[in-house]
Amino acid sequence: MIEPDLSDRVALVTGSATGVGHEILLSLADCGANVAVHYHTSEAEAEVVADRARERGVRATTVAGDVTSPSEVEDLLDAVEADLGHVEVLVNNVGAFAPEHWSDLSYDTWRTVMETNLDGTYLCSREVLPAMRDAGWGRIVNVGYASADRGLVSPKNFPYFAAKTGVLMFTRMLAADTQDDGITVNAVSPYVVENSEEFPDDLPRDRPAQFEDVTQAVRFFLEEDSDYLSGQNVAVDGGWLPETV
Repeated sequence: MIEPDLSDRVALVTGSATGVGHEILLSLADCGANVAVHYHTSEAEAEVVADRARERGVRATTVAGDVTSPSEVEDLLDAVEADLGHVEVLVNNVGAFAPEHWSDLSYDTWRTVMETNLDGTYLCSREVLPAMRDAGWGRIVNVGYASADRGLVSPKNFPYFAAKTGVLMFTRMLAADTQDDGITVNAVSPYVVENSEEFPDDLPRDRPAQFEDVTQAVRFFLEEDSDYLSGQNVAVDGGWLPETV
C-alpha cells in the first residue's frame, strides 16, 4: 500500500461515517492526517469512526451537514476549521445511488442523486479552495464512476451516470483552474465495490473491488511526488470494458 506522509495535514472525507468513505478516512488517518468525519444522518456511526481514527494517534472530529445546501456546507467547513484547522485534503465521496429505471424514479429521488453527486462536489470544493489557494497547497479527490468518462449510460440509474460524468468534467475544469496554486484535483472511479448494492454476474478478475483497491488509488494522488498529476481519473474497475459485445 502506498503511504503518503500526511502528518499534521487536515483531511475531510464527505460521507465518511459508513461505507467507502469510512474506509478512505481511516486510510488517511493511517497516513498521519487529522481527520473530519462528515455525516448527514449517521451520527452514531460517525462517532465510532472518529474514535477509531483517534486510536491511530491523530486528531479527529465529526461534522454534520447536507452537502447540497450552501449554508450547511459553509457551516460544516467552519466547524472543521474550528476543531482542526483549514482543510488541506478533501475527498468528495458523498453520492446517492438509485438503481431503477429512469421513468420509475420520483423527481425527488432524481434530484437527490444529481445534487449529492454533482452539486455536493461543487459546493465542498468551492468552500475549501480559498484557504488552499492562500496556503499554496491542497489536494482534492473526487469519487466518480468507472467509464463515466466514456459517456456510459443506461435507462437504469441514469441520473447517477449523468452526475458522475459531470463530476469528471468538474474535476478536469478545476484542475485547470488551480494549476498555478499548488493544488491538484483528481478523480478515483470505482466500478463495483465490496459493499455495492448490486453485483453483476460477471465481474472483472472474478471479484468486486476491495476497499483497499479504492484507498490505494486515493493515496496515489496524495503522494507529495504526485504534484504534477492533476485533472486525472483512475478507474478502479479491474479492467472492466462495458462496451464489449
